[in-house]
Amino acid sequence: MTESMFFDVLRQGLWVAVIASTPILTIALLTGVIVGLFQALTSVQEMTLTFVPKLLAIVLVFWFSMNFMSRTLTSFFQNQIIPLIAGG
Repeated sequence: MTESMFFDVLRQGLWVAVIASTPILTIALLTGVIVGLFQALTSVQEMTLTFVPKLLAIVLVFWFSMNFMSRTLTSFFQNQIIPLIAGG
């Protein structure tokens, strides 16, 4: 394996990680903004108010996007990593 092949596979792996984590990070951002806006409007500064809704939203999105993330990672490994290992 040449250096350029290594960096190409590394770049593709990082891109797959970005694609797979996008749903969870997006919902965490949106939930944080909504809860922060609610806290600013009502002057409620309870710490669990930021943690619990964000955790629930992340768990729900993870549950619903598990199939997408599994297919994305499996496809990357089958198309990129395993042929490199098998080919030497």
